[in-house]
Amino acid sequence: MALGRKFKLNTGHEIPAVGLGTWQSKPNEVQEAVSAALKHGYRHIDAASVYGNEREVGAGIKASGVPREEFFLTSKLWNTDHDPENVEAAVDRSLRDLQTDYLDLYLIHWPVAFRHSTTTIQPVDEKTGLIDVIDVPIKDTWAAMEALVAKGKVRSIGVSNFTREKIEELLKTAEIPPAVNQIEAHPYLQQRDLLEWSKEKGIVVTGYSPLGNNIYNIPRAVDDPLVIETAKTLNKTPAQVLISWAVQRGTVVLPKSVTPARIQSNFEGVHLRLSHLIFLAIDLVYADYMFQILSSRKTHFKLYSR
Repeated sequence: MALGRKFKLNTGHEIPAVGLGTWQSKPNEVQEAVSAALKHGYRHIDAASVYGNEREVGAGIKASGVPREEFFLTSKLWNTDHDPENVEAAVDRSLRDLQTDYLDLYLIHWPVAFRHSTTTIQPVDEKTGLIDVIDVPIKDTWAAMEALVAKGKVRSIGVSNFTREKIEELLKTAEIPPAVNQIEAHPYLQQRDLLEWSKEKGIVVTGYSPLGNNIYNIPRAVDDPLVIETAKTLNKTPAQVLISWAVQRGTVVLPKSVTPARIQSNFEGVHLRLSHLIFLAIDLVYADYMFQILSSRKTHFKLYSR
């Protein structure tokens, strides 16, 4: 449920609707970006140990001068730390690097466990040459996450990149249900079924890559002609239009930038309210884009959700 620029979690805490994403932000850039974001009004920073920049994120938080109790801070448990005996040590490293006594939200980054390692994020099996995946039941990792809440190191816990089936499996044994599922979400990958189911279960969806993801050379939603034309009509940026669309559909959104001017511009998207017709038009961008993709034999695109 949206409360102005916030959503209420099933733990009773509130999460700001727009946060600064720090994935793929270089250590020498992210410190200034985090500091600028907090000074410009952001009250939500999304981090992760695997990003390799939490020390700089922590330095940026300190440089901003914003009191800890005034902003929401997220980090994530990486795949090499799923064994219950490694979970608390992992969060302690993040707490140290981020220069804080607690996290507002701690997520299981992916529903897959790798062999424990402190030197590499993807340990390789020497015999097969493949990533060394091990069998650690999600319920065991989750129980260790729940213990962090009891110890006051974490206020809310959740998951990331989980399907409905994975969450349903987790809910069978969880004492504390996930507060959040962080997934890729934008007009080209709307995750409609998962979003609606999550709302029914009281789980807030956070969308990363809200402007689209071209990591696989797939066009980005922010470059879609309709989005660009809509932005011109409203005298806004395409990014602001997509951020507004994401918040209006009931998701937290994590735009990423290291440029102070763009960081501020993105944040202003939360104040934009799209008309019902414009909102629906952006919804239909998905249908048009997917028709083009599926009609092309040159491109393969997996439909994770409608």
